Amino acid sequence: MKFRPRMLVVLFVLVLNTVLVAFQFNDSPRWQFEEDAPTETNEKAEFTFGRLRFASSGGYFGGWRRGGWSEDFPKADRQFVEGVRRLTRLDARSTEKVLDLDSDEIFNWPWVYAVNVGRWNLTDAQAKRLREYLLRGGFLLADNFHGAAEWETFLAGMHKVFPDRSAEDLKNSDEIFHVLYDLDERFQIPGYQYLWTGKTYERDGIEPHWRAIRDDKGRILVAICHNMHLGDAWEHADDPRYPERFSSLAYRTGINYIIYGMTH
Repeated sequence: MKFRPRMLVVLFVLVLNTVLVAFQFNDSPRWQFEEDAPTETNEKAEFTFGRLRFASSGGYFGGWRRGGWSEDFPKADRQFVEGVRRLTRLDARSTEKVLDLDSDEIFNWPWVYAVNVGRWNLTDAQAKRLREYLLRGGFLLADNFHGAAEWETFLAGMHKVFPDRSAEDLKNSDEIFHVLYDLDERFQIPGYQYLWTGKTYERDGIEPHWRAIRDDKGRILVAICHNMHLGDAWEHADDPRYPERFSSLAYRTGINYIIYGMTH
């Protein structure tokens, strides 16, 4: 009977540690857990992975909480770039560039990735700058949003950007699927939650959609991966539990989108 108080103390400490770890994971900069990841550099290269920072309905902007623009950051960006450097001859910068729509700095970076766009909340000024950026030759890849509700929120933001342009489903014959890899056989790329749910979809986003918004000449301005999560597939490509076929397609898709965006 004497050992019970000691066991209660040990149990309390274990529970407290678990809570602290969970708190730290949700509120601390992601790179605290990736000590080997270099900080952003100014190295010159042909291509730099741009990540769009924006406010969202969840209130994620200046902080580094999961669920906003910074989800999977920076590991997904940097691990994807490692694949780009291995699989292509593209001279890619080893670190990403975080870009804001409140600054003209975005015009210096022709390719940008946005995650959780089903929760974004663009101001009129930000939408105007994004429209100008895209029409001047920029390219946006929208990823990781799921279901009908998030699709409508994404479209509401895009309607501010392009009131007169609509999203369309891409066809297998579209050039963006064939600039380097032939991507005729595509399937849903799930987030990390697949490991414990066994489901490739989230919420009511059962069917994957590869969509786009074009300019007047047919060039794709915005590539849209709805009901998918390429970022997780990049981030967890080194996890043996995450199926290789998902990461493989995510890398090939991302690379095709880079080459298309940088050459069209």
